[in-house]
Amino acid sequence: MAQSEFRIGIVGIGRMGANMARRLHDLHYAIVAVYDTDMERAGALAKELACTAVTTPARVAEFADTVLTVVSDDAAMRQIYSPVGADSLLRHAANRLFINCATLSPELQREVHALVEQQGGRSLEACMASSITQAREGTLYLMCGGRPEVFERAKPLLQDLSADLRYIGPAGEAAKVKALVNMVMNANTAALAEGLGLGAALGLDLTMLREIFSQTGANSRVLETDGEDIQQRAHDCYFSAAHAAKDSGIACALAQQAGLDLPLAKATYDQYRRLIDHGKGELDKSAVAELTFKDRLNH
Repeated sequence: MAQSEFRIGIVGIGRMGANMARRLHDLHYAIVAVYDTDMERAGALAKELACTAVTTPARVAEFADTVLTVVSDDAAMRQIYSPVGADSLLRHAANRLFINCATLSPELQREVHALVEQQGGRSLEACMASSITQAREGTLYLMCGGRPEVFERAKPLLQDLSADLRYIGPAGEAAKVKALVNMVMNANTAALAEGLGLGAALGLDLTMLREIFSQTGANSRVLETDGEDIQQRAHDCYFSAAHAAKDSGIACALAQQAGLDLPLAKATYDQYRRLIDHGKGELDKSAVAELTFKDRLNH
């Protein structure tokens, strides 16, 4: 499909959803409606993109033929796809394409897929392994699950949002992969925070330590993205500690269903839950270092 054949609505315009909308607007896609529980935020973006801020998800699906959802968790997803809610996307699901970009449980992705198809629509999960900058630049890493023909229909749009686009398999399969990606990423971040925290306690130069980490087996992607932030205590949010806890929790639940014990994943989940309990859940995931550097929580 060409750009002109998509009439796009977006549900959930936080950091990721808003920047995806801006990217598509820059490429001259027709953004016709946006919705967010924060109506002031929705109104501001609608003014910026010259589209309509609507008051319910149902109205997004009424105006658009392609709806991107970028919501926070399973509970938010269940609400916007409620089988009985008057405000639900399902009210206008017939002949619509729904592309669901949030990190959710595989079970819920399958459930949404079935609900949309029952109403005559099509659904695709497009799980994102990237952050705000990539959303704005159209260089997301997208892992997709659903029917192959639906993936092919959405592909031109998804290619304009991504640098890497992977079709994983049926509904729920991409959500499994995304849960594992974030499980490993979160564990790496927590381990890096411990390494640098211990280094600081031992009186080591952390810049030197990070450089040596980068040249040895301690190297990792999170060392590139989070190492300096951990050292400088700069935790502006790109991927929140609350989302890290949620995603590690999804992976731990999958492990339990599979009959596996994953002590490192559990410990990582517990660390992020501790951070939330200290009122720091909206900081970046790198803020897990607040738990490992001496006296940081108290200052």
